[in-house]
Amino acid sequence: MMIETDLRSRQVRHYYELVDLADFDSLVRLFAPDAVYHRPGFDPIVGHDGLTRFFTAQRQIREGAHVVESIVDAGDQVAVRGVFAGTLKNGTEVTARFADFFKFAADGRFERRYTYFYAPLV
Repeated sequence: MMIETDLRSRQVRHYYELVDLADFDSLVRLFAPDAVYHRPGFDPIVGHDGLTRFFTAQRQIREGAHVVESIVDAGDQVAVRGVFAGTLKNGTEVTARFADFFKFAADGRFERRYTYFYAPLV
């Protein structure tokens, strides 16, 4: 059980490395072909084509870095809390706290991802 936990945590950390490197081809391969990504402000992003389109064309971030502050493994799901700092495509500098939840498919790839941002809305 501990080995699986380490593998899932490493895979999630690797995901953030790939996103920060803008290696979207490798990043998309971490997801199951029919994976669904739920992100505020977007309809569900579905499958490899949807993920590729999001990361290469729709995502508003030009560059930046994620700092993972904690990872909690709960069976086939991993929760992450962290901070992103970077630059949007329009040149605006941003820092955002986030929480991500990854659900793993039977083959070890991501089946679902949910992202939440810490923002004063209510």
